[in-house]
Order: sequence, then C-alpha cells, then structure tokens
Amino acid sequence: MQILRYKLGISSLVLAHALVFAQTSTSNATLTGNPTFQKNCAKCHGKTAEGRHFGGPSLISAKVSSASADDLGNMIANGKGRMPKFAGKLTSEEIDTLVQQIEALNKK
Repeated sequence: MQILRYKLGISSLVLAHALVFAQTSTSNATLTGNPTFQKNCAKCHGKTAEGRHFGGPSLISAKVSSASADDLGNMIANGKGRMPKFAGKLTSEEIDTLVQQIEALNKK
C-alpha cells in the first residue's frame, strides 16, 4: 500500500511539474510579444523584428536563419559590432527564450 501511495505521489508531482511548465513555456509565445524583446531589442531591431534603418538588422533573414542557436545566444550575451552585450542584463533563460523565438520566427 505504501508503494502505491509513493507511486501516486511521484506521479502527481510529475504531472504538476508538467502543468506548470506548460503554462510558463514560451514555445507558443512569439518573439515580438515577448516583453524581454520589447524592452531590450525592439528599439534597435524594430517592434516587428524586421530591423530599423540605422539600427539593428532584421531578425527575419537567411543570415539569421543560418546561424546556430549557440551563435545567436553568444551574440545576445556578448554583443557583436554595435550590438551591446546583454549577459549582465538578461538571465540565461531569457537569452535562451529569445534564441528559440528567433529561430521559430525564421521557420515560418
């Protein structure tokens, strides 16, 4: 009987974790709807991520699409060219989310 309770308890914890993750997962969120993007990136890359004249380039391009997730993450964290580094301003989770959303945006 104790083993059954233990298994039910573990199953409940796994299910609860899955539900919390599903609610906080950003897989369904879009880059342009992400508050982190709007606060830190949109001023240069544009509110629609299509770039700005004399600002950051479009994040919807063959060049960005061909970059690896590691390359994108490194660019966000460490900066590149005129782009500032965000390693001290954003968490690694926020950077990972931005990378996933940039990749998803380029797959459409």
